[in-house]
Amino acid sequence: MSMTDPVADMLVRIRNACDAKHRRVDIPVSKLKLEIARLLRDNHFLQDYQVLDDGRHGLLRLYLKYHQGDQPVIRELRRVSTPGLRRYVGVREIPRVRNGLGMAILSTPKGLMTDREARQAHLGGELLAVVW
Repeated sequence: MSMTDPVADMLVRIRNACDAKHRRVDIPVSKLKLEIARLLRDNHFLQDYQVLDDGRHGLLRLYLKYHQGDQPVIRELRRVSTPGLRRYVGVREIPRVRNGLGMAILSTPKGLMTDREARQAHLGGELLAVVW
């Protein structure tokens, strides 16, 4: 069975794992998902990630991050641009998520970037997801 939106599937798996207080979640790996995981880790939304060989395509294992009271660091994870309705933004329309406490993930001509990196590089692109 083919999947229409693998990025949305990744975000839903992370959201469900956070709601269930899991320490880790496994996702089928792809280059795009790997870059999203890197951005989430570099911006302190995930503890870490690693790629596992399962004998087929591979798995991306994400280690989730929690505050002291077992509250997940990721409070909201939302897909903005979907296969049915792509959302492109210029550098001036890049949203500020929770006044800088969250981040937006953009697909730019120079690769995946956070909203801060895209503003600094003066690049617009497809607004993939919003995290806070």
